[in-house]
Amino acid sequence: MRFIQKAIFVGLCVGVLMSTSVQAQQRPLVTEDPEPVGAGRVLLEAGLDYNRDVLFPVSGLTGNLTKFPLIGISFGVGSITEIQIDGGLRNSLSITNRAQAPLSSLVTATGDKTSSVEDIVIGAKVRIAGEGMARPSIGARFATRLPNASNESGIGLDTIDFFSSLLLGKTIQSVRVVGNIGLGILSDPTQGNRQNDVLTYGVSFARALTDTTEIVGEINGRISTREGTPPPGTESRSVLRFGGRYTRGMLRVDAGLLLGLTSMANISNGVGFTTGFTYVFNNSHQLP
Repeated sequence: MRFIQKAIFVGLCVGVLMSTSVQAQQRPLVTEDPEPVGAGRVLLEAGLDYNRDVLFPVSGLTGNLTKFPLIGISFGVGSITEIQIDGGLRNSLSITNRAQAPLSSLVTATGDKTSSVEDIVIGAKVRIAGEGMARPSIGARFATRLPNASNESGIGLDTIDFFSSLLLGKTIQSVRVVGNIGLGILSDPTQGNRQNDVLTYGVSFARALTDTTEIVGEINGRISTREGTPPPGTESRSVLRFGGRYTRGMLRVDAGLLLGLTSMANISNGVGFTTGFTYVFNNSHQLP
C-alpha cells in the first residue's frame, strides 16, 4: 500500500514536469501567503532539510534527520484559487538515542538508521479579498495530511490530520509581511478514539534588498489546547526560520537556518538548515 502511495506521488510530480515573474512563493518559509500562484500557472518547489537532534516522542527515537527531496506542487485553477500537493520521497534518520515511548515496540529499525517517505499534504487556498491601500489581502487555506510515513520506521505517526487557517498579507514598501492563524485537528497516534485540537500560527517577513535578492524570516508553530499532557506527537511546537532568496526570471533559489524554540519542536532545541528552489511556469494543457 505504501509503495502504491509513493508511486502515485512520483507520478504526479513527473506529470507536472512534462506539462508544458515568480509570485506567492513560500520557500524557505512555511507561513502561507494569501496570494495564489495565478490562473493557469504551476508552481514547482523542491528542496532539502537537515535537522539535528530531532526527537520523535511517539517512537522514542532521537537523531539527525535528512529530508530529500521535499517536493511541492501548486496548481492555479483560477485567479483566486490554488490546489497544493506537498510531500517527499525519503526521510532518513541517523539514530543517536533510543528511549521507551508509547509505540517504541512497533519500531522495526534495529540499526543506527531508519527511513520512510514524507507524509503527503493535500490542500486548497482561496484569496477572499485583494490587498488595498490600508487593507491586507485575506485568504483561507484547508489541508489534510495523509499517513504515508509508517510508525514502524519510527518517523511517522500513521494518523490523518486536518488544518484550516486564515491568511493575511500586506506589502509595506519593500517588506512583505504575512500572518496565519488557524485550527489543527490532530489524531492521537496511540488511541484511535482521541484527538488534540491545536492553535496554529505563523508570522513571516520578506525584505527586498535588490531586484533579485531578499532576506526572509518567520516564527511558525502550534499550541496545544488540551489541559494536562497532550497525546504524544501532538505537543506544542515552534520553529524559527531565517534565510535568503535569489530570483532570476521564473526561477528562485533559497537557503535558510532552522532553530527549534520548544523542547518538543520538530527539531527539538536543535538547529538545522534548508535549501531548495522554486519554479513557476504556465500550464500549456489547460482545459478549454
